[in-house]
Amino acid sequence: MVRMWGVFVLGVLSSLALSAQASDRPNVVVIVADDLGWADVGFHGNQIIDTPSLDRIAAEGAQLNRFYTTPICSPTRAALMTGRDPIRLGVAYSTIMPWQNNGIHPDETFLPELFLSAGYQTAMVGKWHLGHAQQSYHPNSRGFEHFYGHLHTEVGFYPPFASLGGKDFQRNGVSIDDQGYESYLLADEVSRYIRERDTEKPFFIYMPFIAPHTPLDAPEELQTKYADMADDRGKSRSKMADSTRFMAKVTGRTSARPMYAAVVDAMDQAIGRVLDTLDREGLADNTIVLFFSDNGGAVYAIGGADNAPLRGGKGDTFEGGIRVVAAMRWPEKIPMGSRVDSIMSVMDVLPTLASAAGIDADTQFRLDGRNMLPALIDGQTMPREKLLFFISETPFKNHVNVTAFNDEWKLIQRIETGFSSVDVTQFLFNIAEDPHEHNNLAQQHPDIVADLADEIRHWRNLYPVAGTRSQLMPPPGWKAPLDWTDYPQQETVLQSEPSGGMPPEDVIRMLDWQYGENGRLIYNCEPYRWAGGGLCKRQ
Repeated sequence: MVRMWGVFVLGVLSSLALSAQASDRPNVVVIVADDLGWADVGFHGNQIIDTPSLDRIAAEGAQLNRFYTTPICSPTRAALMTGRDPIRLGVAYSTIMPWQNNGIHPDETFLPELFLSAGYQTAMVGKWHLGHAQQSYHPNSRGFEHFYGHLHTEVGFYPPFASLGGKDFQRNGVSIDDQGYESYLLADEVSRYIRERDTEKPFFIYMPFIAPHTPLDAPEELQTKYADMADDRGKSRSKMADSTRFMAKVTGRTSARPMYAAVVDAMDQAIGRVLDTLDREGLADNTIVLFFSDNGGAVYAIGGADNAPLRGGKGDTFEGGIRVVAAMRWPEKIPMGSRVDSIMSVMDVLPTLASAAGIDADTQFRLDGRNMLPALIDGQTMPREKLLFFISETPFKNHVNVTAFNDEWKLIQRIETGFSSVDVTQFLFNIAEDPHEHNNLAQQHPDIVADLADEIRHWRNLYPVAGTRSQLMPPPGWKAPLDWTDYPQQETVLQSEPSGGMPPEDVIRMLDWQYGENGRLIYNCEPYRWAGGGLCKRQ
């Protein structure tokens, strides 16, 4: 009897210890907007579009003043999930289109997998856009115990939620017909998940909105609220975007700005519901809430966003395309009302959140991100000497925007390739002194241009040959499924190992060398500089 009592006491003490450990570890909520403009939130000076929830996150935590993402959607999400440069992953130039088979290599370690293995509950609610062709690309196969949302983008803000006419709304692989406004549905699902959680475990929640991505739509009351909003945006200083605005104006097209504002307002209200749920559950103090946009605002005619005073927008590698709205709240650790001016990129999120949760970021491959907690919690300045690179070939094939930059210098290349020509326009900015990119110094500093251009060339050599490229239309005759939950190929009908491709294995390394600047046949293999972009070493 005494022995049984002792076992019981030990069991109780063990349970209490586990509960205490769980309560000490922070919960994490990562919220991602889709195409939000730099100037379209209150904490950046906007006084027209109501964003009290986003302003609250910034006021109760830290503004991430130099937070960078890729210029387009899927690459940013790939970097977020892996802490790795999308150029290595084969998802950098363009997004994953419905007719493409691309996804993220199953050997890559995903952020929720780290949290799940550390005892966290994991959930994703919203837009995936990281692969749909096989089950190994599906959120439920990448560390998310619970998935409520859609595999593609542009499914619409109201039912029937669909991609190319095929139903695209599911709960853990089962098609659903939930009714309502998409942003509010996501908020309700996240709130429900928090309320019904296992209180003995912390949670990790990923909440990627489609808002405010086109095609824009919003509840009637919010459309009415912003119906008389004037479009007083100045030029974006992006050649393509400003030309679309000009054409829209001369053809009498209605400005997208009022509807865009309504969509942003609705997204902010949805985020407010989640913050209120955290408050009611008594979880706010020890919950990390990270918010950022997946890229700069869409400033072309149908987009409606404003990135002023930053130059350009979505798809550009000017600051307006890659420097995004971001804030992080953790009341127990991050000083209220602080601001981080050190460069932080989307690749830094994985090592930073893992460190905050006391998780060893033990990944299959080497991370490209760095742990930014010293800047967030202690206010340390973390210089960026190592270059950051971003690229986009969206929406025009063979029209590439690419950049390399650090704290001081930034080179942008606009590369336009024709059948028998290549035109390269160089923009060099002292980004520390000219953050709004007004003064092109390329002619004054040809040596710096040459050095950064060489770094870009070496970086682009990393791209897998079958990585995403701009492909706005499907292959001739391709048909979309009736329901996208039926589309991913299940593991039971696939071979156990990734395919090695058509060349014999013993000649792939030689072919990889011969491909040179055309990309990599060998996954995760970085070219030696002395090999002219050829012979490579595993990373």
